[in-house]
Amino acid sequence: MRLTSFILLLASSSVFAQPGAPMGSPAAPDAAAIAAIKNASTTPPPAAPQAAAEPQVPVQAPSRMFGSQLFGGAFRHSAGIGFNPDYQISIGDRISLRLWGAFMYEGQLAVDPQGNIFVPNIGPVTVSGVRNGELNNVISNHVRRVYKANVHAYASLDIAQPVKVFVTGFVKQPGLYGGIAADSVLSYLDKAGGVDAERGSYVDISIRRGETIRKHLNLYDFLLNGKLGLVQFSDGDVIIVGPRQHTFAVNGEVYNANDFEFGKNQISVNDALAMARPKPGATHISITRRQGSEKTSEYYPLAGAGSVTLNDGDQLTVTADRYAGTIQVRVEGAHSGEHAIVLPYGATMADVLAKVRSNSMSQTDSIQLFRKSVAERQKAMLALSLQKLQETAFSARSSTKEESELRTREAELIERFVAKAGKVEPKGQVVLNEKALQTTLLEDGDVIRIPEKTSVVMVHGDVLFPNAVSWRSGLNVGDYVAQVGGYNQSADKSRLVLMKQNGEALPVSERAKVVAGDEVMVMPKIDSKNIEVTRGITQILYQIAVAAKVILDL
Repeated sequence: MRLTSFILLLASSSVFAQPGAPMGSPAAPDAAAIAAIKNASTTPPPAAPQAAAEPQVPVQAPSRMFGSQLFGGAFRHSAGIGFNPDYQISIGDRISLRLWGAFMYEGQLAVDPQGNIFVPNIGPVTVSGVRNGELNNVISNHVRRVYKANVHAYASLDIAQPVKVFVTGFVKQPGLYGGIAADSVLSYLDKAGGVDAERGSYVDISIRRGETIRKHLNLYDFLLNGKLGLVQFSDGDVIIVGPRQHTFAVNGEVYNANDFEFGKNQISVNDALAMARPKPGATHISITRRQGSEKTSEYYPLAGAGSVTLNDGDQLTVTADRYAGTIQVRVEGAHSGEHAIVLPYGATMADVLAKVRSNSMSQTDSIQLFRKSVAERQKAMLALSLQKLQETAFSARSSTKEESELRTREAELIERFVAKAGKVEPKGQVVLNEKALQTTLLEDGDVIRIPEKTSVVMVHGDVLFPNAVSWRSGLNVGDYVAQVGGYNQSADKSRLVLMKQNGEALPVSERAKVVAGDEVMVMPKIDSKNIEVTRGITQILYQIAVAAKVILDL
């Protein structure tokens, strides 16, 4: 009980703790700013604004909402965004000034409470309210009033004014955050933990100063097109993230398979696909609409669906509903022809064999076929068998303490075996029937291997010295096992597998005949009192032997 309570205490503290010292006393906002915060959303209002440290947001599962990837901490520590021509010089800014020629000067000048900088030998120059893009011209004109010639000036904004900005609405950590006036809105949002991906809006973000809305932002403009409006912040400005508006989901043949938000009542399929960005092979779309308990489906060709509209909650699936005109297969091994062959869709092995140029070393009666879809299926079947084995091992009951200890050791052994077996990658070999070879259909990406004539037999598994042995007519499986030192202590002599070059796997006895190119595989003995565990491990060992041509031990 004490251990459980301690774990729960650690878990709760890791989720709810908000480490970090406050940033200092906040600037007192005016009444309009406070009213804006209170009216920012329909949810219960946030706590009274106070200086907030940068939050440490708990790690959560990735959201499907497009835009949730934006706030991962990359913006919160960034300095000012650089030169902003529309930034207006404010009190407290620092300006770097250089004069050269008949009069030399270099230094930084602070904008005083009257909005001026004092230039040596020139006097006060009013710069408050001047656009950053015009700052150099304004100061140069004042210099020329005193020095008609031979004195040149260059001025640039060096340090923008420190400010504190309120971030509220549907963000993860509403509060007051410090920065500089030239920081981007992304920096302040990131400091507040970013938009709440479950409730907040990425298309409805406003910046207020008092009762005035200075700017509306749509973060999708930045994510999709790289456009981000530059804003000059002042103390007490409020960034408000509105509630999530309308959404639609996109799946299938697109590069951005996400949920998307839109601000209008409807959005056209063209606009939706501009955000989702279909892949080149996409041909059709299907739309699933839900209205209460009623569900309807629509299907359109991609080329003619531009004027169709999506509503809130619709699901859009983009598909590639056409057969490939051609397929490409690779031919490897002992042959003298091309290694890549393009064939019409629906081609058979006969079409490939007609193009293959065999040579003197080609073993054409043992052609091998490897297929990606078969490998994936073999991998899935192996994973299912491993899962069943774990369930069987961990659900076994024990009646005595000794039996319980034995089950525990056995479960640990099985756990290691499952971890090792889960890393096996099946080859995806298709067992070819010689009689049906001419009519075997091919898939795009198939690999056809022409084995090279060989005079050896591979013997591996639970034998003393796994090796390749020269083939001799008349020898059987037992003879080849004897030539590699015989069985080891963990071998199961009743479980011998003979693998043919065409992928066929045969359970055999020691008296079975062997031909050149065969593989003899000796399976290990399974020592377990649990019959179900023994059966499960045996089945998995056979699966791996056939699918990957390897023998695993426990």
